[in-house]
Order: sequence, then structure tokens, then C-alpha cells
Amino acid sequence: MGWIRLAVTLAAVLCGFVISRSFVRRRLRFVDGIYSPIAPWIAGIGVALIASPAALLPLITTTTTTLFGLAAGVGTASGVKALKRGDNA
Repeated sequence: MGWIRLAVTLAAVLCGFVISRSFVRRRLRFVDGIYSPIAPWIAGIGVALIASPAALLPLITTTTTTLFGLAAGVGTASGVKALKRGDNA
């Protein structure tokens, strides 16, 4: 059962990063507020708070939801960095 929880956590982290980075690059490239240094923090904390009720499920822990939020914040920062580089595809 432990390796299943690890797999769920790794999948959540990967999805959180990829989805948030893609969302920033596709949808938020013309929004000035995304370039604020606090935007990744807001995104990460918001996602972690929204995902926290999922910790009531058997295979998802609070660590999973916290790491999911962290990955979303890092993905947001990565998307903003890509936009600043001019990589908006």
C-alpha cells in the first residue's frame, strides 16, 4: 500500500507542475498580474488549500496535497520564466 501512495503523490506532483506551467503559458500570458513575484506563492497556497479536502480519501495524504500545491507554485514560476524568455508556445 505504501508504494501506491508514493505513486499517487508523484503523479500529483507531476500533474500539478505540468498543468500550472501550461496554464500560465497559454492562458495567462497577457495578464500583467502573473508577472508579480507573489503570483507563484498565491497559486501554490491556493491549490494546496483547495486540494486539502482530498486528504480525507484513503490514498491521498496531507503530504500529497501540500506537495501538489508546491508543484503548482513551482510550475507557475516556471511558466512565468518561460514567458519572460519569450517561449510562449
